[in-house]
Amino acid sequence: MELELPYPPTVNTYYRHIGFRTLISREGRRYRQRVQAICAASDIRPMAGPLAVSLDVHPPDRRRRDVDNVQKPLLDALQHGGAYADDSQIKDLHTVMRDELPGGIVFVRIRPL
Repeated sequence: MELELPYPPTVNTYYRHIGFRTLISREGRRYRQRVQAICAASDIRPMAGPLAVSLDVHPPDRRRRDVDNVQKPLLDALQHGGAYADDSQIKDLHTVMRDELPGGIVFVRIRPL
């Protein structure tokens, strides 16, 4: 399975802490909805068993970023979009930070192990 997804919000803005509760931020929920719509339009069906995921991350600008801050929101959104039942299925994860592209894009490849 191959998808082209929008650049995710960083994990630093993905969660909000309210009292003793941790919630997905408004920005995080919007991102999930965008990924769900892309998956639905692409007729994505959940993959079973252990998976390998490859991410080619193109940030929207040249600001310094930690590559691991884009993984959690993106992988969670793919789960909610129906690419797999649970992100614990991912046993091999490869992420590469590439050159920036206007708006930011992530190229995702998912395959069974």
